[in-house]
Amino acid sequence: MIQAVIFDVDGTLVDSNDLHVETWDIAFRFFGKEIPRSALRRQIGKGGDQYLPVFLNREEMREFGEELDSYRSKLFQEEYLPRVKGFPKVRELFQRIKADGKQIILASSGKDKELETYKKELQIEDLVDDMTTSDDAEKSKPHPDIFDAALRLLDGVPANATLVVGDTPYDVDAAAKAGLRTIGVLCGGFSAADLREAGAVIIYRDPADVLEHYGNSPIARDTREG
Repeated sequence: MIQAVIFDVDGTLVDSNDLHVETWDIAFRFFGKEIPRSALRRQIGKGGDQYLPVFLNREEMREFGEELDSYRSKLFQEEYLPRVKGFPKVRELFQRIKADGKQIILASSGKDKELETYKKELQIEDLVDDMTTSDDAEKSKPHPDIFDAALRLLDGVPANATLVVGDTPYDVDAAAKAGLRTIGVLCGGFSAADLREAGAVIIYRDPADVLEHYGNSPIARDTREG
């Protein structure tokens, strides 16, 4: 039986992906780089350590990569974080999962301040067992570090009794490297084809859709039923 569910946060539980794109766009322009927003959007889901090298060469990374990342992070936290809203029915979904006796872990490449803000926005502070942030991983998604750290928090719950819920191909890829299966959600802006190609076992519209079909979802079904 599934004993735990690990949730990505940005784009999965809160509507923040487009705001992240906007702050990356502003930050790159501040440092003299003009990159199409469509290209920036395709990489959302990665932490800065994996995001920046897609758009900066080695010399640029050495010269201002860290400064750019810090600039964007500060911009997001000070001006955009208060604008992030949660997707509907997240608390109700978490209540259903907890009523089944399962653990809930949040696993994000974001900062601790961001996750604490999101928990309050979603009103799930009393329903989350633990969380991992960028501080818990040497490398961000699509590397498995975040999910490896989440599994350690589950204290003996095996990977085959744990599911991930995420919105980007990088969530699915990182989870697979940690031996975990992923339920994909479309609310982060990636297509069903993107998530299926990455290996998502099933796809829902958003957390409300997961809740609506909870009884037939992989979360509720015995893992032996596939």
